[in-house]
Amino acid sequence: MKREAPRVMFAAPRSGSGKTLVVCGVMQALVNRGLEVTSFKTGPDFIDPMFHSRVIGAKSRNLDGFMAGKDGVRDVFARHASSMGVSVLEGVMGFYDGLGGDDLEASSYRLSEDLGLPVVLVVDCGGASTTVAAVVKGMKTFRKNDIRAVVLNRISERIYPEVKAVIEKEAGVEVLGRLPKVPELVIESRNLGLMMPSEIEDIRDRLSKLAEVVEENIDLDRILDIAASAGPVDAPPEAMGGGQRVRVAVASDEAFCFIYPDNVELLESLGAEIVYFSPMVNPSLPDGVRGLVLPGGYPDLHMEKLSANVSLREDILGKLSSGMPCLAEDGGFMYLNKTMGEGRVPMVGFLDGHCFPTDRLVRFGYLTLEPGDGCRYIGDGEGVNGHEFHYWDCSENGDSCVALKARRGERHCCMVSKGNTLAGWPHLYYPSNPRFAERFLDACREYRA
Repeated sequence: MKREAPRVMFAAPRSGSGKTLVVCGVMQALVNRGLEVTSFKTGPDFIDPMFHSRVIGAKSRNLDGFMAGKDGVRDVFARHASSMGVSVLEGVMGFYDGLGGDDLEASSYRLSEDLGLPVVLVVDCGGASTTVAAVVKGMKTFRKNDIRAVVLNRISERIYPEVKAVIEKEAGVEVLGRLPKVPELVIESRNLGLMMPSEIEDIRDRLSKLAEVVEENIDLDRILDIAASAGPVDAPPEAMGGGQRVRVAVASDEAFCFIYPDNVELLESLGAEIVYFSPMVNPSLPDGVRGLVLPGGYPDLHMEKLSANVSLREDILGKLSSGMPCLAEDGGFMYLNKTMGEGRVPMVGFLDGHCFPTDRLVRFGYLTLEPGDGCRYIGDGEGVNGHEFHYWDCSENGDSCVALKARRGERHCCMVSKGNTLAGWPHLYYPSNPRFAERFLDACREYRA
């Protein structure tokens, strides 16, 4: 069975073109009009969806062709796409940038093809005018695509009509408007991406003003027409049946905020009762939990507060030492080690390492995690897809798994397996291998304190 799903992707020739600014402004303006807006972010980004969901109020999901596969992204989209309003998808990096070289897997382009998405390009005009037409024409003709229109970013009102005319004449793509230079509305960044919404005091005022600028300068009615022209989508399949219910604690606060909603939904579909808690605030783990998930995030920005919560650290240490199953990644992995930072601030201490900052990306990119010695949650011949992106390192990174890097085929050992805990730097996408999540929950059901 098929159903309607108006949808549009905003993409760009490169990162830094202003996609997120335009998308947030467009979505806020549409929400202000009273429309139901659902958002999707291409790729493994955690922070952009926070602006979509927590600030603007739009439901948001990641769509990642590498981690979920073609069928997986179609399933996620079909489950969450708006049928009454509009779904807005934000691209990643440059439109054609995927795994590298001629491999377009995981690119915004490939996702647009797989989901039948009409595309609106966001093109940064800083330091250029007529040349922008050549960029748009190249984007349009490089591959067969459904690029419908262009929004010009950082362009003055004076030269906009001239550039618009050249683009429409030379590239044959309509221009829907412009976003003028609005430095006071730009969202600041740090090494892992945008600042967190909670860190920007006036974020709601900024987005409100940004929506006003969008309404005045961009043809939203035409964007809605383009979205409505997308064809219907297949209805999602029935959800998986769950097993015996078991309570699982998931860390969720400003220090631990990088988790895929699809991971949580899969655990719930398999029988998990998710209970959220804050390692910065809660004095102990929630009552009755028999498993623990520690996502990534920014524990380095809150290490003193995390360390000061001694009662929780001791509770976690005792529970994991007694065999409570735990999955910890990135920031969660850092938290489980002995110390963190140049001052060697004490953490949980279940693992033996010291985590320290570096001045560069230590490991970056897509990977498939394969089992090594002592990895009970990944079966022989299986793998779990994920990615790494971190500026910190650890004295004990583990060797319980092997990370096979996408496309290049490089390998490196990673993950510490201790008791029923599996911890390491990679962010994992559980739906890429549901048996991984099933084995974890089976271990939770077997656990007795």
